Amino acid sequence: MSAITVAGGVYHEQCIWPEWDQIFGSGGRAAAALGGRVDSITLRTYARHDTAGRFAQNADLYGFAIHHETVEQTVSFDYVHCLSVPTIRPAPGLIRTNLPLHVGSEVALRFGMMEGSAIIDAEWCVYDPQSAIAPEPFEQNGSRAKHLAVVGNRAETLRLAGTSSMSDAAKMLMNRGAEVVVVKSGADGAYVFTAAGDVRVPAFRTDRVWSIGSGDVFAAIFASDWAISRRSPEESARSASRAVAEYVNTMALPIPASADLALLPEANSIVGRVYLAGPFFSIAQRWLIDEARKCLQDFGMDVFSPVHDVGHGLAEEVVPADLKALDTCDAMFAVVDGLDSGTLFEVGYARAQGKPVYALAQNVSDGDLKMLVGSGCKMHHDFTTALHHLVWRA
Repeated sequence: MSAITVAGGVYHEQCIWPEWDQIFGSGGRAAAALGGRVDSITLRTYARHDTAGRFAQNADLYGFAIHHETVEQTVSFDYVHCLSVPTIRPAPGLIRTNLPLHVGSEVALRFGMMEGSAIIDAEWCVYDPQSAIAPEPFEQNGSRAKHLAVVGNRAETLRLAGTSSMSDAAKMLMNRGAEVVVVKSGADGAYVFTAAGDVRVPAFRTDRVWSIGSGDVFAAIFASDWAISRRSPEESARSASRAVAEYVNTMALPIPASADLALLPEANSIVGRVYLAGPFFSIAQRWLIDEARKCLQDFGMDVFSPVHDVGHGLAEEVVPADLKALDTCDAMFAVVDGLDSGTLFEVGYARAQGKPVYALAQNVSDGDLKMLVGSGCKMHHDFTTALHHLVWRA
């Protein structure tokens, strides 16, 4: 009988767009993702009494056991959108540190936690540090594993190793005991490092992208395939990437068995120069432009933004500079809410040159979008999905 112990947080999560108000957290989501794939799933976590009571419904629904240490606080992560930096409540400096959890198991999946740490004694362990600011090295708290895989995002992996090179970071972590290092890279897929070398595993293209918790799902399915089914690291990462595509497309748990996952096309990130079009004449408009610029840059894009790179000014000064930049860009991301005349002109200029345009339109009638749709603009209602489809453009 297959079994796994998951050690990770159970947290309150809220998102404004799309709307989300649930108790999951990395540990809770990973345990739920594994339902039906693993015979026996145990979640070890910290939880306030009332939070544990509410989350017990998920444990019953997804078929796992939960054992919690009672604490006084419930930690909440509040997002504006899927890619935003969450507001953590209480503030991290006010979250009380509790005594560590002790986990002895043949197979374990350990996440970093806000309220404490899990000391692991396992044959097989997958460790996701879950902190880009101060990730805890696996062995620092006395954890031991005969077979260890470190699965983290790029920032966590680099911070763990104290270097700016992804390959150097992987080598350093393997020198410290990891057999496998997997670097989750969002829209670009993942990179798998072993003593034999490294390989990129692609992301898979989906119609929609709900990214909150996608890394939790990746770690859970990787643990199931690598530590329980004993598949190769590359096969396990590919399976995890397909599972993430299922999750971000449907927001549904648990993750179906590999054979039942949709056969989605591989997604290849295209970095290049992107023109960011949209109004910036109110606080709300400027906030959205700033947010889009940050997210595109996080994807590795070279972003030209008129308000940032040219600024306000006279038409005879601003317009030639904007159009010159548009001539050099590979694609456009346009915020068309409000039907700003300048933005619509820029969209038409880009389409006349055959440049792909990905537009965010959350509050515009179909009639007002007719020219954009008819000229081949890719229209989106969801911010995160629009950004991913721009990155994945064919």
